[in-house]
Amino acid sequence: METKNVAIHPSWNEVLKDEFTKPYFQKLREFLVEEKKQFKVYPPGKHIFSAFNHTPWDKLKVVIIGQDPYHGPGQANGLCFSVSDAVQKPPSLKNIFKEIEADLGIPIPHGGDLAPWAEQGILLLNATLTVRANHPGSHQKKGWEEFTDEVIKKISDQKKGIVFILWGKYAQTKEVLINTNKHFILKAAHPSPLAGGKFFGCKHFSVTNKLLEHNLILPIDWRIEK
Repeated sequence: METKNVAIHPSWNEVLKDEFTKPYFQKLREFLVEEKKQFKVYPPGKHIFSAFNHTPWDKLKVVIIGQDPYHGPGQANGLCFSVSDAVQKPPSLKNIFKEIEADLGIPIPHGGDLAPWAEQGILLLNATLTVRANHPGSHQKKGWEEFTDEVIKKISDQKKGIVFILWGKYAQTKEVLINTNKHFILKAAHPSPLAGGKFFGCKHFSVTNKLLEHNLILPIDWRIEK
């Protein structure tokens, strides 16, 4: 994050500009400045708002909610569940690709960068947008959740027919922020191996496309390698 300006797509800046001047966000900014003086923080500053920069407000179709960025070197790229192609795929991402293969017959890709999804209108939103290296959860309750909750509420209030994909108990706590009369909610266990494989069989990828097509919206091409 820049210390004076927030590097975020203009369409989102218009929607969220009031948030950046609120006291909680100023405290968050100050916390990050001090944190970066002492520790390595992921993702790099230019990638903190990647989810918004890859998915402009007017292209938004789907929201996938994660919790924290990956905390290992080179992993976090600002999109939840995503890693750069040169980085080994984490277990949750491997399971996501296994489910896509079972659901749609799409081969498991070599890389794990989900930018092609984001560019089609999927907001890959972590609840917390930064983390201290090797310390999962270290930037929770510093202000990010207040910001991302506001993002979800604004999408719920100002959009219609968005597919919200909530994997795991944490993501499902965000359901209270969403108007279920206007939007679609898909819930399943978290793709982490710790969930005991309960994620498999959710078919959220084909179901998402059916919902979009029902609303005459172009479906998602879930392949990340053409």
